[in-house]
Amino acid sequence: MEVIDITEFSAPELDVYARLTEAQLMNHHLIKDGLFIAESPKVINRALDGGYEPVSFLAERGNLSGESSQVIERCGNIPVYTADFDVLTNLTGYMLTRGMLCAMKRRPLPDPKELLSKFNRVVVLEDVMNPTNLGAIFRSAAALGMDAVLLTPGCSNPLYRRSARVSMGTVFQVPWTYLSDNWVEDLKASGFKTCAMALTDDSISIDDPCLETVERLAIVLGTEGDGLKETTVTNCDYTVKIPMAHGVDSLNVAAAGAVAFWQLRKK
Repeated sequence: MEVIDITEFSAPELDVYARLTEAQLMNHHLIKDGLFIAESPKVINRALDGGYEPVSFLAERGNLSGESSQVIERCGNIPVYTADFDVLTNLTGYMLTRGMLCAMKRRPLPDPKELLSKFNRVVVLEDVMNPTNLGAIFRSAAALGMDAVLLTPGCSNPLYRRSARVSMGTVFQVPWTYLSDNWVEDLKASGFKTCAMALTDDSISIDDPCLETVERLAIVLGTEGDGLKETTVTNCDYTVKIPMAHGVDSLNVAAAGAVAFWQLRKK
């Protein structure tokens, strides 16, 4: 490995880690498909397992042994920038990274119709903007048997640092892509029934027997607070609710997703 010592926070080598916004990383002019930052050895390992290409590492000086060393060894001769802890604490969120960051190349996203042709259980997220919720949804989708996650254009990007970290790297394991504006029609054309998670007068319970017989099902979750758009609920095949006690009327979207994925998984 090529270890390069950094002594000043202003060093240009730190730009990608310290001074480029998520939007700037996505459109980085030197890399065709943009960059993202993966945090912690576990998340970086899962990105490598998913076929993502590393560009450089950043780690605290003296923290290049053990798990970190094993990750670096997987990547060949790419730059490994190191600095004292006092320098790195200027990086937003560095205390949460478990001592290692990795700049990696983004990859072209698959065509949504390609994903839909392969799978029977998919998650659709409509305008979910909170990166923490997005990451938690991916983690539940991976753990509870969902085949893919499909996002409307209004969703935040799953490769944002917080999303990837909260997901524990499952954003690199579960296939995902963005949908077109006509996504309901695209799902139906691919043979999917659509299941809108929403509270309406005619919502059916999530354990309704009619849902057990659906061969190909898309579970549709809406944005934090407002939920799904009214037109989305109207256009979906089913409107489904999670029965709740003690007068609670809703769950956080990530929690609701976990319940839905478990109940509606392919048995």
